[in-house]
Amino acid sequence: MTPQELEAVRARLETFAAEVFSCFARTDQRRWGERYVRGLLTDGARKSMEPMAARLGVDRQGLQQFLTDAPWSHQLVLAELAWRMDAVINPAAWVVDDVSFVKDGQESPGVAAQYCGALGKTANCQVAPSVHLVTDVASCPVNWRLFVPEQWDAASPATVAVGGQAEVNARRHRARIPDDVGHVPKWQLAIDMIDELCCWGLEAPLVVADEGYGQDGAFRLGLTERDIPYVVGVRSDTALLGAEARRTAPAYGGTGRRPVLCYRDKPCSARQIVTAAGRHALRTVTWRAGSKGPLRSRFACLRVRPAGVRIRRAHAGGELPECWLLAEWPPGESEPTKYWLSTLPGDIPLRHLVRMAKIRWRVEHDYRELKTGLGLDHFEGRTWSGWHHHVTLVSVAHAFCTLERLNPKAPAAA
Repeated sequence: MTPQELEAVRARLETFAAEVFSCFARTDQRRWGERYVRGLLTDGARKSMEPMAARLGVDRQGLQQFLTDAPWSHQLVLAELAWRMDAVINPAAWVVDDVSFVKDGQESPGVAAQYCGALGKTANCQVAPSVHLVTDVASCPVNWRLFVPEQWDAASPATVAVGGQAEVNARRHRARIPDDVGHVPKWQLAIDMIDELCCWGLEAPLVVADEGYGQDGAFRLGLTERDIPYVVGVRSDTALLGAEARRTAPAYGGTGRRPVLCYRDKPCSARQIVTAAGRHALRTVTWRAGSKGPLRSRFACLRVRPAGVRIRRAHAGGELPECWLLAEWPPGESEPTKYWLSTLPGDIPLRHLVRMAKIRWRVEHDYRELKTGLGLDHFEGRTWSGWHHHVTLVSVAHAFCTLERLNPKAPAAA
């Protein structure tokens, strides 16, 4: 925002900040919180500490101390933010995704050579899963986790490659990573964030995720155990059975252990099931109006039973649950290009199922705005708490922008 635009919304920003930062015990912390968010909203190429302090005309050291050293809980701020934005957005889904931060050095917490979505290849970066409240018209990130690679976990065998436990412990100490924080798979971080949101009093209407999360059977089982429906991306080689598959047992021969009921069909891949159904199973669906016209493609929607090893073990001795297999097969393509599994009801309209599968576009919009407009990846500190404080305050700034866009009385520049 320009200084003039920011001044026009200053009163609303101060009121919003006072509500979100009401959990701060000290008045000066609430004041610094509002200043930091105001700094993120102002125009400027960099939203790091020094240029923000200069634009705000405040003491850089005070701003730095508030961000990196002040003992305030980012979880309490996110909880307050989640309550308020849930009521405003009324989300159709919670979307799980992750964002990467390219780094040059080795001292930032969690930095390692790993897949970087921003570059589309392995690079030296941090990775952070997040959960967003989403509809087609609005969205907001309300929970974050910083992924800790095995190289940052002193209990992991991978520490041998980075100098042993002593060196890893020294790196963790310099980055101020809490002793109880270690390497946890991203899908588990996502489940933990969902559990935390539920503990804050929110109810998940639906969880949507890409194949980075949906391909892991443990993630899908975790959602099912919590009675949370999902639409998640999966790979084309995901093992499935047709919905008609039944457990059978051969006739008992009279000696030895009696045969048990089990599925004797050989699992097929998602690609095999959809291609076997053929092009006559495809239906053309328009799910949303895009910037260049209606978004339309062809989809197959079939009932299946997931049959991966983890799923079979979780349902040992019982029926494998049915779910939807959704596949996008655009015109001109020789085979489907995307696949999803969903536990939404069996009578759900196809258009709604497709719309939920595609609703992840809002999160890409969030990340773009968070990075290019609000300085999500401009944090230059090297501490665990500093990073979490920064992304929390960026989320507050993003939420304020969302409220301004939804406010019919707000100026168009917002």
